[in-house]
Amino acid sequence: MSSPSSRLPALPLNPDDVVRQFARRGDLSEAQFLYAEIGARMNERLDYIRLQPTALLDAGCGAGTALPGLRTRYPEARYTGIDSCEPLLAHARKQHRPVGTARLRQSVLGLVGRAAEGPSFQRADLAATGLPPESVELVWSNLALHWHAEPHSVLAEWRRVLRVGGLAMFSCLGPGTLRELRAALVTAGLETRTPAFVDMHDFGDLLVENGFADPVMDQETLTLTYQDPMRLLADVRALGGNPARGRRAGLVGRSWRDRLCAALDGQRDDQGLIRLSMEVAYGHAWRAASHRTVAGETRLSVSAIGKSGRI
Repeated sequence: MSSPSSRLPALPLNPDDVVRQFARRGDLSEAQFLYAEIGARMNERLDYIRLQPTALLDAGCGAGTALPGLRTRYPEARYTGIDSCEPLLAHARKQHRPVGTARLRQSVLGLVGRAAEGPSFQRADLAATGLPPESVELVWSNLALHWHAEPHSVLAEWRRVLRVGGLAMFSCLGPGTLRELRAALVTAGLETRTPAFVDMHDFGDLLVENGFADPVMDQETLTLTYQDPMRLLADVRALGGNPARGRRAGLVGRSWRDRLCAALDGQRDDQGLIRLSMEVAYGHAWRAASHRTVAGETRLSVSAIGKSGRI
């Protein structure tokens, strides 16, 4: 029987284009209408989870917008943010550099040791973080996983860096995302490839395959509405654009853009609005002590020896 990862080929994404697309987005402030909202909903889910990490990883941290919320919830945890886009990391380091009164405040509040070191922002691939094995208790990833061509490799890396009983929590876009825009491209007769997104049920299977226990997956579809098709296209660009392999090469001309806008105009509803669907999948799972890799073989974490139950 084939494994979930063998049924899920590498996604048709160009990693260099992913970096280039986001390098043009400044500090991602124009994308916060979605990123911040989904991050807030993820943070609310932590209310029901008993976890006090000493170290956490923000995978796909961008400009570090998740840091204040995570620091408020886990003030003594050492924060490491990784991203493959150096310009975004430069914004993060500038925004969250502890200087002057911030350092004094840390001292007054007793945030010593690991937390007092301040946040660390490092350039790294989601599937090759460079962190030591079993070095964090929480992996947090908001709307980043769908931009990696090999999500199964990312989950395997998260398992590697998590301690037994640690938690991976993430959100990502699902296959129902941008369906109106895809339909408009067909209507306009415009040939280009668009990003492919993974179904949440496949992520549940991948979590189990990669050594996670008790996976919880759910999804919701948010509907954005627009009066102007150009505003819709601007928001799509702000959220990451189109880094798909096989997409139309080069800049689009005015005729191409006008045909697409006309097709979008043709989708207006009874209120005269153009709709755009964003399917968002949420997932979390616990890092298991053992990991069955092939028939008859089970790998046991060294840190799990002599322990039982979840920590």
